[in-house]
Amino acid sequence: MSKNIGFVSTRFAGSDGVSLESAKWAQVLWDDKHVSYWYSGRNDRDPGCSYCVPEAYFGHPENEWINERIWGHTQRDPFVTERIRELAEYLKQTLYDFVEYHKIDILIPQNILAIPMHVPLGIAVTEFLAETQMPAIAHQHDFYWERTRFSVGAIKDYLDMAFPPSLPHLHHIGINQAAIEQVSLRKGVTATLMPNVFDFDNPPPETHDPYTADIRDEIGIGQDDILILQPTRIVPRKGIEHAIKLVGMLNDDRYKLVISHDAGDEGHDYKHRLELMAEQEGVDLRFFAARIGEVRQVDHAGKKIYTLWDIYRHADLMTYPSTYEGFGNALLEAIYFRVPVVINRYSIYVQDIEPKGFKLLEMDGFITNSLVEKVRRVIEDREHRDAIVNHNYRVACRYYSYSVLRRVLRHHIALLTGDAPKPAALQDQTHS
Repeated sequence: MSKNIGFVSTRFAGSDGVSLESAKWAQVLWDDKHVSYWYSGRNDRDPGCSYCVPEAYFGHPENEWINERIWGHTQRDPFVTERIRELAEYLKQTLYDFVEYHKIDILIPQNILAIPMHVPLGIAVTEFLAETQMPAIAHQHDFYWERTRFSVGAIKDYLDMAFPPSLPHLHHIGINQAAIEQVSLRKGVTATLMPNVFDFDNPPPETHDPYTADIRDEIGIGQDDILILQPTRIVPRKGIEHAIKLVGMLNDDRYKLVISHDAGDEGHDYKHRLELMAEQEGVDLRFFAARIGEVRQVDHAGKKIYTLWDIYRHADLMTYPSTYEGFGNALLEAIYFRVPVVINRYSIYVQDIEPKGFKLLEMDGFITNSLVEKVRRVIEDREHRDAIVNHNYRVACRYYSYSVLRRVLRHHIALLTGDAPKPAALQDQTHS
């Protein structure tokens, strides 16, 4: 039986992990005839199925005022408690309104019960679920104990209560093995492992795309140049200095390093450091964030805006030298577009991804001469490259496809509601 699903978060907009993965979940749920609705503070989903409450956004002034007074301090003023409670009560009422208006059957909180970026919203969702006993599946991307910014705070009572809560009708799904082990150890909460996914059941079209035919010209590189893509934000944990070192050791003017995202508020000093390092190493480093957007369009100057997927189609190699990732969406994207990958063996990769049997070009915290030679071979030996990327696609299809997510969601929905989906063959017989 089809259900109305209510996704809840502070934001469903842009290319952050929560927004991307929730859209994939909604697609898989839609394939089983479930309809998704969206509650958040910012939203780029269809207005007809969205319920936007500005106070639910983590960047709302009231929430920022609260965050300034609860993080980095060990004692909380009673007035701060009062403001937290008032906002939580207001948001809880809007949740009641959202559920009633869209006739929601199952709630899916997206990371708001794991990361306390919006404490009143986490409290509101927890109390709403406790009061209504509504079936819910909490999708936890990363927890507060994984972030140093949340290591000192004045809200231990709220963290114990709501991040995450333990409720009888609330199931938990985590994206990596370490997370579900830690939430069990710290909270006594059982969680299911469901990593990030991609639509590997439907490979990208191989036909020529006229829109992207000029993308190399727009980046400023030639058709014979080697486009090495770093598809991440410019922040220190992405380890981009290793990508620069790799290109420098390749010592070939054809190799161009292109970074697709901007620095944001936290990475401008790091970006400047990377520019200096690239100059010292003799590396041609290009920043292309100004021309990458969520959708294809033309900017105010009449220039094309490309999507990240557009640039993947023209990449010869992807560098992913991160020191930490909650999972690694960019890795799945590169595999989907059959791009070979240089990867640092960050902890989640070692525990969750490496055992699956991918053929990636691995590094252990630094660039070796052996790795440089492996990169050269992948670039210059087309047959070897094709064998690697096709193998990686097959492995990803087995472990990280929509069909894997579909099985997990069907299982949890059946447990929460008692509605087991009919096998496709049986449905066909019923309607014949």
